[in-house]
Amino acid sequence: MSSELGQPQEGPSHAGLDLPNPEGDEAGVQRGVIRSLRAPRCRSWIQKVLEQITDSPRQWITPSEVVPVAVLAVQRYLLEGEPRDVEPKPPLYCYDVTISDGVFREKCYLDPSLNFLVYKNILKVGIEVKISRVSCIYNEKRLGQGILCIDMVHCGESLDSISLEIPFRNRAHREIPERPLRGGKSHYLALWNNEDPYGDIWLSNKQPEEHNFNNTRIVSLSHLEMTWSNRRSFPALLVRILRKSKLRYYGKPNKKMTEPYQTFLEVADSSGTVSVIMWNTLCPEWYKSLHVGLVLLLQDYSIKKSHPFRMQPLPVDPQIKLISTMEICLNLRDPPTNIIIIPEEQVKPEWRLPKLNHRFISRSELDDMPENSICDVIGVLVFVGRVQRSKKKESREDFWSYRWIHIADGTSKQPFIVELFSTSQPEVFEKIYPMTHFMCTQLKVVRNDSQVPKLLYLTTTNESCMFINGHRGQPYANNTKNANRPSTSQSARRESQSQEKDGKPQDDGPVSSQRCHTTSASLSPPKKKRTLEGPCAKPIPVPQPETSAQAKGNNPGMPSTFQRRESTSTGRIGKARKTISDKWESQMWREKKLGLIDHLRYSCVYPESIPRRFVLEHRDFLTQQYNSQPAKYIPQEGRPPKLYDFKSALVLGHFEVTILGLNHEIAISVAFLPEYSSEDVRTSQIDTLLTCMNYSCLFPQKSTGNDRLQGSRALTGDIIKAATELDKVRIVGILDICNLGNGKTEVYLHKIYRPDKTS
Repeated sequence: MSSELGQPQEGPSHAGLDLPNPEGDEAGVQRGVIRSLRAPRCRSWIQKVLEQITDSPRQWITPSEVVPVAVLAVQRYLLEGEPRDVEPKPPLYCYDVTISDGVFREKCYLDPSLNFLVYKNILKVGIEVKISRVSCIYNEKRLGQGILCIDMVHCGESLDSISLEIPFRNRAHREIPERPLRGGKSHYLALWNNEDPYGDIWLSNKQPEEHNFNNTRIVSLSHLEMTWSNRRSFPALLVRILRKSKLRYYGKPNKKMTEPYQTFLEVADSSGTVSVIMWNTLCPEWYKSLHVGLVLLLQDYSIKKSHPFRMQPLPVDPQIKLISTMEICLNLRDPPTNIIIIPEEQVKPEWRLPKLNHRFISRSELDDMPENSICDVIGVLVFVGRVQRSKKKESREDFWSYRWIHIADGTSKQPFIVELFSTSQPEVFEKIYPMTHFMCTQLKVVRNDSQVPKLLYLTTTNESCMFINGHRGQPYANNTKNANRPSTSQSARRESQSQEKDGKPQDDGPVSSQRCHTTSASLSPPKKKRTLEGPCAKPIPVPQPETSAQAKGNNPGMPSTFQRRESTSTGRIGKARKTISDKWESQMWREKKLGLIDHLRYSCVYPESIPRRFVLEHRDFLTQQYNSQPAKYIPQEGRPPKLYDFKSALVLGHFEVTILGLNHEIAISVAFLPEYSSEDVRTSQIDTLLTCMNYSCLFPQKSTGNDRLQGSRALTGDIIKAATELDKVRIVGILDICNLGNGKTEVYLHKIYRPDKTS
């Protein structure tokens, strides 16, 4: 068998196997052992299976004994096309699954027919699985080498764990890189998107170094633009990085490229700014080390004509010439590019390299900015939504990862609402939580003033970058415009504290007025909007314990069945409340509901779908919950809390709405999560359910802290009353459908339209 089979973790040596598993020193997997699998055994189950498949004349076997094993890693990569494939296929992503029985650890290939288990978040790290059929895929080019393939598997529950160092054999201070089992690829991809760097090939150790410029010939960008077509070799460039794009992965099954990555840098000297394209293997080597603001010396590069359809980002300084006729190409070969980071201390004033010039705006200024404007924002996070995914193309397996966040800067009661896509910075994207200082560049304004309420938010662009963990040393720290603004961190924190005192509980730590989505099944394949038509039959509401109320932005959920309930569960962090239920049913529904052919019930709101109050003490747990599932098992310290231990941030809870089909044969019940805001006075009452749906947020008259609960109950009654106006009315409903994984699907009513009323 190959070197991929059989790695001891503890106990007996792996007799009968010729070579140790090179993954034995894999960082991130060797720590942590599953408690229920920790009991010592005389023989390893994995070792028995390896011996069975080795001795069997067949390519597959059913293990004589099926015992639970733990999943320690699920890693994704692009499988190159097989020689027998005549027609090109769309990208086929494969998965390697690392399992452990407490004695041996083995990396296995997951049969592609089981990929759906990963897509649906059923097969994931930290769970117990039972493997009932395996096979061996042999390397026909080398004798005695093969990999274990999982053909049939049953996924169980998550397992409790303990953080513990495992005494691996043959560990001897050697670090062996991670490599996929099949296809000849040199690296794994991030588990849920292609933009994030993942694995040990991505270096971040490039440091500035002093350079002797005495024998270095430097050319300006403007002079190079005029002369490059007549040259074969080019002098060095001395430039500053002004913009940096996220990574682009262009791997395809039928193209054997080692690291098919690409990224753009916008660089400038005193004479102009130009695009630099970094290709392939240089990306893993340099991408994480090249930051906006660094000064680079580029040698042995190539030049080509600019792509005619590429839109360059707005120049940092309008007075610097934008060179759009050529692009600088950096490659590992043809020719091999030399990149040197120049220390800032060595940068001379006579070089006249441009400074960074950020376009910071305040929240109060955003209201006057036109659509598609580009800006930078800075402040304190007051809301962090869960990570979601949407398909890039319907026929492909590629997804965008994004989340919604709110940023307060102290200049307005309204926060910045930002649609934050992955910017190839997973170290930031996956570690943000409320009350973190946060800065994001190159955001685009999205607005629609014609709809009610007016649509206004920011979204990331290809060149957006995020910064957290304070401002010292960041590339924008010396920006004079921002330095003179007193409206960022301290003001936002004061605003947050003032909100905390405004009738809100103060037992949730220093940021009890803030909330975050927490979700243990947060990988969200694309939200698909489906239209259905029928009369509104039965509105019912369901409120949760009262808490803070800020617009979510990313959950335009709306009730399609109205029933009001309040949770009665108790927790260490939340308090129990009495159950409240309000209900309305139309006469038509009473007559038709018993004769339905089918009643689709999707009104359940799962714990991970409810926005929660943020508790600083549990930030690591909450951060993990609202991120996507990790590719590697991460041991927990102690016993983690449960989601329902954290107070809901929904004042009104959720509503259930039942819509009856036009033929009165099928009905669907879905959930509606209205937002509650006592600060916005654009409307003081709920006049119709359609108004409520269009706003996605309720703006009642202000109430004091003493009658807060009574006010929310009264508002619920107003919504129920407004729903009666749609009795027997034909409507068109827009649904948001989201796969939470583990067989759980949430369906929310996004909006209701009346075909006879277009306004």
